[in-house]
Amino acid sequence: MAARWVLHLDMDAFFASAEQLTRPTLRDRPVLVGGLGPRAVVAGASYQARVFGARSAMPMGQARRLCPHAVVLPARFVLYQALSERVMGVLGAAAPVVEPVSLDEAFLEPPALAGASAAEVEAFGARLRADVRAASGLPASVGAGSGKQLAKIASELAKPDGLRVVAPDEERAVLGPLPVRSLWGVGPVAEAALLKFGVRTVGELAAMDLREVTGLLGTAVGTELHRLARGVDDRPVAPRGAAKQVSAETTFDADLTAMADVHDAVARMTEAAHRRLVASGRAARTVTVKVRSADFVTASRSETTAAASTDLAVLTAVAQRLARAAVPEGGVRLIGVSLAGLGDDPPPALFEPVRAEPVPVAEPVEPAAPAVPGADRPWRPGDDVAHPEHGHGWVQGAGHGRVTVRFETRSTGPGRALTFDSAEPTLTRADP
Repeated sequence: MAARWVLHLDMDAFFASAEQLTRPTLRDRPVLVGGLGPRAVVAGASYQARVFGARSAMPMGQARRLCPHAVVLPARFVLYQALSERVMGVLGAAAPVVEPVSLDEAFLEPPALAGASAAEVEAFGARLRADVRAASGLPASVGAGSGKQLAKIASELAKPDGLRVVAPDEERAVLGPLPVRSLWGVGPVAEAALLKFGVRTVGELAAMDLREVTGLLGTAVGTELHRLARGVDDRPVAPRGAAKQVSAETTFDADLTAMADVHDAVARMTEAAHRRLVASGRAARTVTVKVRSADFVTASRSETTAAASTDLAVLTAVAQRLARAAVPEGGVRLIGVSLAGLGDDPPPALFEPVRAEPVPVAEPVEPAAPAVPGADRPWRPGDDVAHPEHGHGWVQGAGHGRVTVRFETRSTGPGRALTFDSAEPTLTRADP
């Protein structure tokens, strides 16, 4: 049978790299992407910041203590989505089937590589990385192996900005020394069970008798992990199914204590989820609201209607009604809204319910990030700015009635910084 080759492409420090690309002054500096408030987490960290121990999913306060000279910027998901589409376009041209894992990584199994040698796969991977950089301006790491597990591990070994091809005759040498946690499906519980049995590496797991593994982890999980540990992975590369729900949520810098503020936040969450709903060309029947109290108690309420809808005002009214029932005594730390029961968007005449009284909608937000600033909100570091004379720029600092803007883009290279009165009428908010 012809040798199978699966490739895994992973963009390096994607969010932070996108910021360094479009803001050239930051190119060699440590960058942290994420929320700016006291409860924020790191969404992305550049390699210059990772040297100091900062990483994604870490509390932002901890990351800033580890790397106090890092530049902290809010996430710009519109930019990341646009760059992701360019990358996925390159992958789509390289293989008929692409399996995206997230915005910044995907699997592919190019038919042209069936039965290819490791050298041919390496040449293909090098061209793929070059094409991705040409299309997006960003670095990417590529791994290749006989299955998805090995391809994923290989891309990790290739980081940053590298290529690693694991040939069939070196699979055991690559897999053997890795910790068992490297395998898909090995979480904290399975890892603890294996450690109690003295199994620490993938090689040790592969050497076990299958009956011992299934007795320890169960038949289904144990059989699958034993196969993966031996490099047996015949899972197909396939397009991801349509999302079962779209959602948005925000953790607030300060607890919300007024119902009017809760309603405003629910409206923002609903609008953010609604944008994804409309973009997918579908309608929703189920609205769910999640509320987390100041003492970390989470409550949720759902409502399912007879007919699917894309009407923002109706969906918002339902979400706000659910929020009233879910809000606990005391402050609200987090609010999330999800739209589910998704189906193809039918003609409006078939599904539009009686319109509820219009609900005011606040400025939209991105998921897991503070609200996007509105026109009446003070400037914050990282905001995109447009000026009729100086062009596009971004806010480096603001306060005490002043705002400093560095005017630069990817095409201009590093630009100069100018300081203005924060109410300067010629400064306007710009599209990232």
